[in-house]
Amino acid sequence: MRLQHVVESQQFTVPLLMELFQRTRRMERIVARGGTEDYHHKVMATLFYSPSTRTRFSFEAAMYRLGGKVMSTEQARMFSSEVEGEQLEDTIRILAGITDVIVIRHNETGGAERAAQVSRVPVINAGDGQGGQHPSQALLDLYTIYRERRSLDGLTIAIIGELDGGRTARSLAYLLSKFERVKIFFVSPPEVQMKQDILDHLDEHDVWYALESNVDRVVGEVDVVYQTRIRPERVADRRSLGGFTIDSSVLRAMKPDAMILHPLPRTVELDRTVDGDPRALYFRQAENGLYVRMALLTMVWGDD
Repeated sequence: MRLQHVVESQQFTVPLLMELFQRTRRMERIVARGGTEDYHHKVMATLFYSPSTRTRFSFEAAMYRLGGKVMSTEQARMFSSEVEGEQLEDTIRILAGITDVIVIRHNETGGAERAAQVSRVPVINAGDGQGGQHPSQALLDLYTIYRERRSLDGLTIAIIGELDGGRTARSLAYLLSKFERVKIFFVSPPEVQMKQDILDHLDEHDVWYALESNVDRVVGEVDVVYQTRIRPERVADRRSLGGFTIDSSVLRAMKPDAMILHPLPRTVELDRTVDGDPRALYFRQAENGLYVRMALLTMVWGDD
């Protein structure tokens, strides 16, 4: 199957996800033998209007491992001609004429969709706005879970943190809604809890969920702890932040075969003493991003 663009999680069906995961396993083998030169004729533009280290480097490494070439800019708002008033759509039209794929992180929600509407080459959304989406991150999150469990049906997950504007949490919730018997706990201070549009989507797809305000109440029954950051300045009662932190006491309450994921970067919400626990998979999760993004690139080009 070919993906014309990768803009939002909703566009993925279960068969499409399974194809992506199969390709991703193949990319793991390709990287293990040193990469490939099959895509030496391809050029990727990474156009980032807000800073990123992990996502941009992961996409660029994916392109290099496929044998392709990269044109890159970070802080495009500051250094591009958009400072002089050039519209995003014009920038995309120019890049589409000289590259084979555009990976964009835009500061406005919907920026990736605007780019896709005018581009004649594939556009991949690397995160847009606050409260937008980050589909490639959610795909690598889902792949990490799938690789460990071999199934996503029947999954119970706690998604923890600042969820109202959390692109990764929102994108992951959309993907989880496609599977059977999934249970989601959204664990967050009330003022930054998951937005109603995601809850409405889960209701429409008969997905069980609950809104919680303390990790301790749910951590013992979940298969996955998906931790995201909380900015203290967004919470009225900062003393409550300890109730959303993963530390040694939470580890003791978790299932022995559960997993801890985090899209990174982290601050105080994920104690560094957790790193040595075998259930802490966030660095493997980040590595999986390389393989998933390699697979995505081959899919948007329609290659087998």
